[in-house]
Amino acid sequence: MIQVAQILFILSVLVILHEFGHYITAKMFKVRVEKFYLFMDAGFSLFKKKIGETEWGIGWLPLGGYVKLSGMIDESLDAEQMNGEPQPWEFRSKPAWQRLIIMLGGIIVNIILAWFIFTILFATVGQKYIATDKIQANGLAFGEVGQKAGFRNGDKILSVDGKYQPSYNRMALDVLLGDKVEVERNGAKVNVVLTDEMKGEIISKEGKEFAGPRFSNTVVDSVVPKSAANLAGLQKGDKIKALNGAAFTYYDEFKELISKHKNDSISLSVLRGTQMVELKAKVDQEGKLGFINKPLDKLDYEVTNQLTFAQAVPAAVKESWSLLVYNVKQFKLILRPKTEAYKHVQSPIGIARRLPNTWDWEFIWNFTALFSIGLAFMNLLPIPGLDGGHALFTIAEMITGRKLSDKAMGYVQTGGMIILLSLMALTFGKDIYQLIIDKLL
Repeated sequence: MIQVAQILFILSVLVILHEFGHYITAKMFKVRVEKFYLFMDAGFSLFKKKIGETEWGIGWLPLGGYVKLSGMIDESLDAEQMNGEPQPWEFRSKPAWQRLIIMLGGIIVNIILAWFIFTILFATVGQKYIATDKIQANGLAFGEVGQKAGFRNGDKILSVDGKYQPSYNRMALDVLLGDKVEVERNGAKVNVVLTDEMKGEIISKEGKEFAGPRFSNTVVDSVVPKSAANLAGLQKGDKIKALNGAAFTYYDEFKELISKHKNDSISLSVLRGTQMVELKAKVDQEGKLGFINKPLDKLDYEVTNQLTFAQAVPAAVKESWSLLVYNVKQFKLILRPKTEAYKHVQSPIGIARRLPNTWDWEFIWNFTALFSIGLAFMNLLPIPGLDGGHALFTIAEMITGRKLSDKAMGYVQTGGMIILLSLMALTFGKDIYQLIIDKLL
């Protein structure tokens, strides 16, 4: 329920402020606003109240929201209002430049919101990130797909497309969005080039977790009940030093060694406190014992830049711009069929499932800012039914001096809404199906 509450809170903040951007710019140019709704009121609304000329309400379907402007064919697809003579308070009566500003009002507010949130966060809790140089001090450990792509355990990523990324989370994303990765391997520089097919395999099987810190110790954090590790007597805090007498330094080396002994009996040299203990174990058919290695403590790798308010303002602008660029790159990745990245687009249901189970205001506001930039980018897309679609037709009108007829605009808007609703149905359906499967399993 906490995850549901978080996503509803985040969506509510973003939708209200996005629609307020349209509302305030419409009022600036004296356009009548007939409705202002949080969420969609298809069939009925949970709450509504008319104040002045505007009906304010909350819909039952949490798929965004809308403002209904007089004299405009929008999400409501109300074409009857266009039959009469244009009135001075109607959207269609205003100059193209004013209509363009109204259409972009929501996007502008989303960008300002992200900038404002980042400014406050940077000036209070600081600018935080996982440092690339710290997390790959011993090199990186790669999953099976990452190694298949050409990476090797111990590699240190120097740059992606010629650029070094100090933030590890961004660096891992850069690898999937870039073309050429330069790594340091045994003191030499090596280039790894990822194909679209390989990127697709990484996204589907490992995601951004295809690489991680190379742990210098194999330390038992927890043991799976009734597993081989449990039967062998492994305990939390045990440090595994050797397997069948073969010593190793890194956890990935241990995993590689044990994978060669599927269904075999092995001996483990374990440091328990100050004593060495020899244990016998039977490796399962997947090449595992059944214990979890001590996880990453992000505080060991996290960097916090304490910024003054004057420093936070430009840093927040830079962060907002950087996120917008990442949205563009990710969209381009989605449009490349061989990566199959389109299969991993998520609805609010899928996003909610990735949120933490505890209420963390710092995380929530960070996520709200990130989501706000994503919403701004999505609405910039020149798709009928989105703000970018309306803006595109308005810009075309400003250039050519010719306006699309109301009838044609109605057809375009209807087509755009069908496409958008179909995409939403697919993403929601996929996430609901996955939710049901996960519950059943």
